[in-house]
Formats: sequence, C-alpha cells, structure tokens
Amino acid sequence: MLVLTRKVGERILIGDDIVLTILDSRGDGIRVGIDAPRGIKVQREEVVRAVTEANVEAARAGDDAEARIRDLLGGAQPPADPPAAPEK
Repeated sequence: MLVLTRKVGERILIGDDIVLTILDSRGDGIRVGIDAPRGIKVQREEVVRAVTEANVEAARAGDDAEARIRDLLGGAQPPADPPAAPEK
C-alpha cells in the first residue's frame, strides 16, 4: 500500500485518466474529489459491504419466502393450475 501525505488542493494521479483531488480537511476526515471515466466504478467500501450483506441475508430468507408471502396474504393458497384442454 502506498501511503501519501497531501494538502488541500493537491492531487494524486492514477494511471492516465483518474485524478484524486484533496478538497478539504476537517477534524479527523477529508473530502476527496474523484475524476474518472464513466466506465470506472467508484464506490464507497462500506456501501458495497452493506449491499453484499443484505443480498446474502435476502438469499437466506428466500428459502421460506413463499410461506412468508402466504402468511401475509392470510394463508391463501396459490391458485390451482387450470385443467388441461381435452385432446381432439
């Protein structure tokens, strides 16, 4: 890991087309501006982690999703399949 000290207004260049600019320093945090091509994803790590955890939890809960929906609908059973058309 490269560790740098930067002052407000200074920049960090990543490759040929990504620029990080230090915008402000407040207490124990900083504001960083990121200029990157549209095709580059720029995401906060804690948001990605929270979405991943929510997806894992939803997948676990999905096992009984049909039963939970039935309970919400007052125990209604799904409609039966219509009878097959008689063959001619």
